[in-house]
Amino acid sequence: MSRADLGPYAVLFVMGAGWGLSVPLSKIAVSTGHLPLGLIFWQEVVIIALLGTICALRGKRLELGRQYWRLYAVIAMCGAVLPDIFFYLAAARLPAGIMAIVIASVPLFSLPIALALRNETFAWRRLLGLSFGIVGILLLVGPEASLPERAMVAFIPLALMAPLLYATEGNLVAKWGTQGLDSMQVILGAALLGMAVTGPLAVVSGQWINPLDGIGAAEWALVASAALHGLVYAVYVWLVGRAGSVFAAQTSYLVTGFGVLWSMLILSERYAIWVWLALAIMTVGIALVQPRARAAPLAPVRPIGDAGPNA
Repeated sequence: MSRADLGPYAVLFVMGAGWGLSVPLSKIAVSTGHLPLGLIFWQEVVIIALLGTICALRGKRLELGRQYWRLYAVIAMCGAVLPDIFFYLAAARLPAGIMAIVIASVPLFSLPIALALRNETFAWRRLLGLSFGIVGILLLVGPEASLPERAMVAFIPLALMAPLLYATEGNLVAKWGTQGLDSMQVILGAALLGMAVTGPLAVVSGQWINPLDGIGAAEWALVASAALHGLVYAVYVWLVGRAGSVFAAQTSYLVTGFGVLWSMLILSERYAIWVWLALAIMTVGIALVQPRARAAPLAPVRPIGDAGPNA
């Protein structure tokens, strides 16, 4: 293997480390009692500033047509606002390493949704992978020694709502396409809509975070987490073009692994043997569920809501 061939693997490794670091940072962000809507608003602000600058430097403008706003709404609600509400609520009560493992279940939720939308075809190998994933989740909630406190078990279903929504978002985009926009344009538009929705809701619900009250560890952790997400996402888009979407998707394993390791290093978390067993089993399940490479990985441009002749 040449030095040039090693490049994408090095990028993949750095991406996994960066995204994995955002998991314990999110745990720190909720450590002082900040509630989801306020956190999500400022998270969107950071992403807008970062991706807006990148899009401007690339000469990519934000498209404002009706069909684009419908796309932004799907991404904002299913890919940011709603899953982040569940994520932050669960992160305030569960260890960060457990959250990293739970988030890895996105492909497990994606499979049945993909089959229902006819995005994927049935395969016994992938059904076996789904079964492995379910066993992994049961190991997290079943044995009494798996979590530091048994009361935490009640928040595992809450945490699972985030990967369920991420899987829904991915399948809807696969079904309808991105209306000719690149990924960063889509995320930028979705972040603008998410900011517009969460800002007023944060104020009226008493979840507003006033930066003039002072910026401490929790606030800096939020900024760092949002910035990491934006930067790594930009690298992810580049890697998809350089090495293909199937190769780039392997970062999910690294995100989970680094999420656990960063949580141990930064938050001094330690886990029972059942947690490590659950991680191993879910990793096998994800490997079996992942789709194989396709000749035409991108969906055609199609108006949102138009399922087409094969629906």
